[in-house]
Amino acid sequence: MMASFGHGTRRHPRSRGRTWSRWGSPLFERSRELGGGPDRATLGIIGVICAVAGFFVLGIILGPVAIVCGWLAMGRTWAGSRPVTAVVAFVLGAIDTLLALVWLAGAATPGNGMLF
Repeated sequence: MMASFGHGTRRHPRSRGRTWSRWGSPLFERSRELGGGPDRATLGIIGVICAVAGFFVLGIILGPVAIVCGWLAMGRTWAGSRPVTAVVAFVLGAIDTLLALVWLAGAATPGNGMLF
């Protein structure tokens, strides 16, 4: 029988070179199985806390953080069921970011005595 050049994995897909996922890193798959990051509920709660804190301090930073946490808690999609905390974090983060941008734009206008 002749040697099979490159066709040896057709009958045995888990042998030599096919032991890992073809599309993703094996470390990523393993970390996802072991719980490598916060789940969606935790991200939603973190986003709500960042959004509420952003109304008082560092809104220009905590607002986008709340938006990202809310988006990740929604599963990076608008379709399907969404947890309430994820939507609240996303909306409050957007409001917080807009208010911070308006405040920065108002502070930068000449003639209001804040610059000089």
